[in-house]
Amino acid sequence: MSSEPLIFELSSPGRRAFDLPALDVPEATLPGALRRGRAPELPEVSQLDLVRHFTHLSQRNMGIDTNFYPLGSCTMKYNPKVNEDVAALPGFANLHPYQSGDTVQGALEVMFELERWLAEISGMDAISLQPTAGSQGELTALFVCRAYHEKKGRRPRKVLVPDSSHGTNPASAALCGYEVETVKSDDKGHVDLEDLKARLSPDVACLMMTNPNTVGVFEKDVRAIAAMLHAVDAQLYYDGANLNAICGLARPGDMGCDMMHFNLHKTFSTPHGGGGPGAGPIGVKEHLRPFLPVPRVEKDASGYHLKEEGFPESIGRVRCFYGNFGLLLRGLVYMRALGGDGLPEVARGAVLNANYLLALLKDRFEAPYGDRCMHEFVLSASRQKRENGVSALDFAKRLLDFGYHAPTVYFPLIVPEALMVEPTETESKETLDAFAEVLRGIAREAVETPELLRQAPVNTVVGRLDEGKAARQPNLRWTPCPPPPA
Repeated sequence: MSSEPLIFELSSPGRRAFDLPALDVPEATLPGALRRGRAPELPEVSQLDLVRHFTHLSQRNMGIDTNFYPLGSCTMKYNPKVNEDVAALPGFANLHPYQSGDTVQGALEVMFELERWLAEISGMDAISLQPTAGSQGELTALFVCRAYHEKKGRRPRKVLVPDSSHGTNPASAALCGYEVETVKSDDKGHVDLEDLKARLSPDVACLMMTNPNTVGVFEKDVRAIAAMLHAVDAQLYYDGANLNAICGLARPGDMGCDMMHFNLHKTFSTPHGGGGPGAGPIGVKEHLRPFLPVPRVEKDASGYHLKEEGFPESIGRVRCFYGNFGLLLRGLVYMRALGGDGLPEVARGAVLNANYLLALLKDRFEAPYGDRCMHEFVLSASRQKRENGVSALDFAKRLLDFGYHAPTVYFPLIVPEALMVEPTETESKETLDAFAEVLRGIAREAVETPELLRQAPVNTVVGRLDEGKAARQPNLRWTPCPPPPA
């Protein structure tokens, strides 16, 4: 950079000169089409106008601070602001991954303590914080499972997944090199024990199961399922996506589960959305501990250490450094703030809110799996589709007109025209009442003015898109700027 300022001589009304440092860039490196012929004309605006401009832009976004997210399967729960304050403390925010261990003792202590909390909450014996997403946690746990079987001289080829499983379950299993086989659900939404029994053999590595599952019911036969798997030396994997419903009330390790992942954004309030950042720690029972990733956080008389040597059976690293530390920190702050008494109240609140909302809506929609649920429930718009030609997607689009984010639609796949609703524990009765009133009103519109729903949204900045065309012919390019003036 040159030390001499470049002065822009601007004479237009309402504009002024800016002192900017000149860039010491050889002219030949910039194509002629990108070089300005004259100084840019930058408008001078008041701070108030600027604030209003960007505030208006921000209000076009859907966010948990301004809108209710009835977003099942991927909880958009409130993130306490104190979490952000702690993560922004200079002693944490300014860390560098190459610092020596003696300069990051506080961070290592946070990681060590978080592992202890997660182990106690889950009933697992050992934790790894290294995976940086729930999906990566799944993959890491499956690598651990494979290493366990290989040590015993076995190479089972199959992973079983219920037909209501999260899509990442079969994807992770396939990525790990397994064949995926689907287990049916019964008419109550549980794993069909007879179908599971018919699929079990020494060629099965594990079953990947969520409990409560994705239709919002608790797998009451989970211990019997674990016993069936262990009889053929298969492992029971617990998908932690729905841990928010039982946190502090029941532990996967006590159910017979051998390994699991945690979604810190779904259960412990770390930020989520936009593809990341994420954190997906895994927990395992004692017989799987030797295979966990390295490095591992250990404590001795001299302090905390990231130890990489001395674990010959480890699967190695699954990512560089040690996860997204800022999210791990936020998760621990949330746990410490609530404590052992508060976490069960979170779960109770989540289940109460979901059942209350289901009670307000079940007369307007089909409820395939009854009038009781855990933290989430699945409605079906099949009746509206059949009688009025209004789909679950139409309901989702119309909700946008009333300022609500849409719930998850068309998942789980075993429910036609599915609307999965998960209110979370942080929403008030007033919010739930208002949402139910709007959704019930939309159900009346489906009968009285169905064409309105098929055109929705009508009050948003952008109307309904041609989703088929957007999927087949996505336009991911920015509109090019005009060339600079000569």
